[in-house]
Amino acid sequence: MPAKSLQDLVDFARRHSPFYAQAYSDVPQTISHITQLPIIDQAAFWAANTWPDNRLLTGPLTDAGVYKSGGTTGAPKFSPWTRTEHADSVSAFGAGMVQAGLKPGQRVANLFCAGELYGGFLYIEGALHHAPVDNVRLPVGCAAPNEYIADLIASFGVHVLAGEPMKLAAVAECVVQRGQSADSIELVLFAGDILFNDLRPMLIRAFPKAAISSLGYASVDAGLVGAPVPGDDVRVHEAFPNRTLVELVDDVTGEPITAIGVPGRLVVTNLFRTLMPIIRYPVGDRAEWVDPERQRFRLVGRSLEGARVGTVAMPTEDIRAVLIAADPAGHITGMQMVQRRWDGKDGLILRLSCAQTPPGDLAAHLIAAVYAARPLYPAEVELGAIHHLSVEWVPREGLVTNPRTGKLVQVVDERPPS
Repeated sequence: MPAKSLQDLVDFARRHSPFYAQAYSDVPQTISHITQLPIIDQAAFWAANTWPDNRLLTGPLTDAGVYKSGGTTGAPKFSPWTRTEHADSVSAFGAGMVQAGLKPGQRVANLFCAGELYGGFLYIEGALHHAPVDNVRLPVGCAAPNEYIADLIASFGVHVLAGEPMKLAAVAECVVQRGQSADSIELVLFAGDILFNDLRPMLIRAFPKAAISSLGYASVDAGLVGAPVPGDDVRVHEAFPNRTLVELVDDVTGEPITAIGVPGRLVVTNLFRTLMPIIRYPVGDRAEWVDPERQRFRLVGRSLEGARVGTVAMPTEDIRAVLIAADPAGHITGMQMVQRRWDGKDGLILRLSCAQTPPGDLAAHLIAAVYAARPLYPAEVELGAIHHLSVEWVPREGLVTNPRTGKLVQVVDERPPS
């Protein structure tokens, strides 16, 4: 699907989507700069994207693929893509794989997850099919035992592993525990989370001849965001030319950031996705400019919209709703999530304020409620990928706030910077 100009995209969205018509009611008909448009409010966006009575989509859902982004058992977030939108997206992502180091004829083991409308495995499989170089596709999936994958690498001469960082590390650990090294692996491609430096030693031991690169940066809801940029810093990406517009905005004021090295919220506009328009959508990450002219940016962590623990998305408002429902007596007076990393794994602390000493069993009850709403979390704990949730009770002043505005910082990321 040809990319639209920003003006045409806005006109189309305003004409066909009740949500955007309302959001742009005070926006001039002629757009001279993207900052004339409001940044999308995620809560309102997803409240409009429901079935039945959908107010976000620009047309009927008659020919589309549907993925699911985040969502609890009571509030799933469905993200539909038309046939042409999906083909355009995976074609661009496949070209990005070549930038990341994919070479003609390489055998690629796809270790991403599939099922329950999860997009990772299918999206990467589509990107490999549409990549501009020949490749041999091995649709392994994340559920395959690490021992099976290690055997496959050795028996089939796999050249490339593509997967989420913790799965790649688990396979590498299996190879090392066998006293082996997988010399056939030439390239390790990761996506879905940041690759922390504490995982690199194991990857290098298991795959001593492999380069390590980001597969690219995309999400189920926002779609394409950034292509990998060759180099030593795997966090650096650049907007897909003629397909995406990337902005960095101040966390508090929402004003554009143009200076190099100043972190801000990452906001994306997709120029070819029209069934579910993505216009100035906050993707949930923070980044800093490396080269603003070329729209090159470096990811620096999650933003205010939520945390990600390994592969598990933890949207702040969803988690807050779970905690409030599980605390009918109202002991909780404030909440923020604290991301930490120890012993080579991510962990999440629910930092909760309480006016008085809470009941002794409340913390365990709250964790059980979150696990019930986010079953992927305890499943990842059982796999050894992340730490168990924990609760930290603090007085209200123990919650971190913005020093300028006094606003609550919803997610505190205390993980190492690289």
